[in-house]
Amino acid sequence: MRDHGGNIGAAMAAFGGAQSDWLDLSTGINRVPYPAGPVAPGAWADLPTDLAMQALCDAARQAYRTDAPILPLAGATQPIQLLPRILPPAEMAIVTPTYNEHAASARAAGWTVREAAHAKDLGGAALAVVVNPNNPDGRVVPPSDLIALAGQVGTLVVDESFADPTPDMSLCPALDGLDNVVVLRSFGKFYGLAGLRLGFALGPARLLMALREEAGPWAVNGPALDIGARALADADWAEATRARLTGDADRADRIAAAAGWRYMGGTALFRLYDTGDAQAAQARLAKGRVWSRIFPYSDSWLRLGLPGSAAEWQQLEHALGL
Repeated sequence: MRDHGGNIGAAMAAFGGAQSDWLDLSTGINRVPYPAGPVAPGAWADLPTDLAMQALCDAARQAYRTDAPILPLAGATQPIQLLPRILPPAEMAIVTPTYNEHAASARAAGWTVREAAHAKDLGGAALAVVVNPNNPDGRVVPPSDLIALAGQVGTLVVDESFADPTPDMSLCPALDGLDNVVVLRSFGKFYGLAGLRLGFALGPARLLMALREEAGPWAVNGPALDIGARALADADWAEATRARLTGDADRADRIAAAAGWRYMGGTALFRLYDTGDAQAAQARLAKGRVWSRIFPYSDSWLRLGLPGSAAEWQQLEHALGL
């Protein structure tokens, strides 16, 4: 089942209100986005250029601290969907519960999917997937363990969509010499600009070339190339944002504890709580026009993104009666 957060229309249909009334915390997207500002002349009117693509790749390599080949794509979702198509279908093994698009995309491409509780149990698979940090519980597999796992599988995909707040846990700096590992990065979550649809695949050139062919020309739009390059080069903004998100995550945990919820895990972009009754907790929030994420595989888990402004924090507290 390919259910996702961000479905504010479902919230409005079930609980009413106008879209402007709602605070959408059903995703892990930073609600204090990078100040994009105006884009370069021609970014809207002209086809994306090779020079703009190169500038984005250079900024991404610097931000991710790697010299590995890199391919910009339309969000991290695009390579998730394309990778099973460029490899011969066999068995894909994945650590679960996790982001459901990986398994759904593999099954759609003819793969059989084996679920495992831990990364150490993925050995022997033609394609192994680890979301790191994991969504929704924030579990992290150390880079050394991932390097060891790479020697036990055909191709290893490490989805680092939520890794920006914890760069030291990234596998990107260690990609040199790993010829069967692809790391996926999301731009929109940490930089709060998910509408740009920008992400990256890093790994061996042979796989990236196949991905590029499958994606076709101009997979990344001109404004995304321009804004992405500027944002990824802004190390001061990234460091300040990491510090703010860390403090905001602690604040969210205190609010959740006051509401009687138990912390289960998460990252600096989202938190996971055991509420006892997920549907009731979601409805409780929704009455205050705060939308959250619950899961078909758990009756008690609720995932919550982090508010951005003072007004948003107040809305969350009021929705919980605090």
